[in-house]
Amino acid sequence: MTDSSSASSLIIGGAASSPRAPLPTLPPLALYIHIPWCVRKCPYCDFNSHTASPVLPEQEYVDAMLADLDQDLHAVYGRELSSIFFGGGTPSLFSAEALGRLLEGVKQRIPFADDIEITLEANPGTFEQEKFVAYRKLGINRLSIGIQSFQQEKLKALGRIHNGDEAVRAAGMARQAGFDNFNLDLMHGLPDQSLDDALSDLRQAIALKPTHISWYQLTLEPNTVFWNQPPVLPEDDTLWDIQEAGQALLAEHGYAQYEVSAYAQPGRPARHNLNYWSFGDFIGIGAGAHGKLSHPDGRIVRTWKTRLPKDYLNPAKSFQAGEKALTNDEMPFEFLMNALRLTAGVESRLYPERTGLPLESLDEHRREAEQSGLLQVEPSRLAATERGQLFLNDLLQKFLS
Repeated sequence: MTDSSSASSLIIGGAASSPRAPLPTLPPLALYIHIPWCVRKCPYCDFNSHTASPVLPEQEYVDAMLADLDQDLHAVYGRELSSIFFGGGTPSLFSAEALGRLLEGVKQRIPFADDIEITLEANPGTFEQEKFVAYRKLGINRLSIGIQSFQQEKLKALGRIHNGDEAVRAAGMARQAGFDNFNLDLMHGLPDQSLDDALSDLRQAIALKPTHISWYQLTLEPNTVFWNQPPVLPEDDTLWDIQEAGQALLAEHGYAQYEVSAYAQPGRPARHNLNYWSFGDFIGIGAGAHGKLSHPDGRIVRTWKTRLPKDYLNPAKSFQAGEKALTNDEMPFEFLMNALRLTAGVESRLYPERTGLPLESLDEHRREAEQSGLLQVEPSRLAATERGQLFLNDLLQKFLS
């Protein structure tokens, strides 16, 4: 996700003096569930993940997450859940029994939409046919499988616990378990990766016929092994060639790009992702989970939970580590940082509906962005041009004063 921690505190022209209206309709509501344990921490990973002990505290953690959820129920306001996303870590380390008890507890507290999307992240090294059949019976109807690469030398460099054959088998096992909707997570720009290497990975992923492919460039993040001991990554020209050729290959096979790094078959974009990028609401439960909650009076609050599993499970400590109500000054950047990642952008009317601020407060900076060729000249939509998508940070800077 794009890091907004520094830029979001800047003042946006016109927004500071604009009154914020009560929200006429609250956004759709989703639930993010964080399960922080992995078999092994990957050297590129900056997520809140921790190496698992031989026996996971499933019962205690499920109890804690339900108690955590209870403290956020005041912000539901009668809404139903449109999507649930189990992220990690590696959620597929948990048994079907534990996840079933958690889902049942959630449903007792918040109603599910009839067509709810429930996604579980899984890694090929954790695939067991019986377990995934049981997951499907629970109502989990979408998988996101962390492949990253099919090539053994690349997987070794990334610290992955699976091999290429296991990655291929995982997709087949997902389909056999009843999942007709699944994502494959794939990286490019890997250590010593050539254009041919990257396209070979992508062709293999396409051959497995997932409904969705997340294809994104490896970046070196602070507080990771790769940040402190950087590998040799491809030159910029090679990275550009990979990006162009890969996007063309995905389009050729019917995968439409709907977000910076997300490609889907027709009708198969991830609803949880779409809700996030269109400034929808989400409750976050679990160690280190983040949330964003709107209130009818116009307040929009970001929350974050206690990060370390041992602290999250400690009854003497609070589940919630902090919260921050977004100010009028922060709101435009927060909204646009999300919405402009979508290749089609969002309808302009969504801005006042989701922020409580008038669309006109963006006019001056909007015209400047349009004149720079970064924002589409389309009154009914807020959407980046192709150039704006390539230079998204430059586009967002246009809305800062």
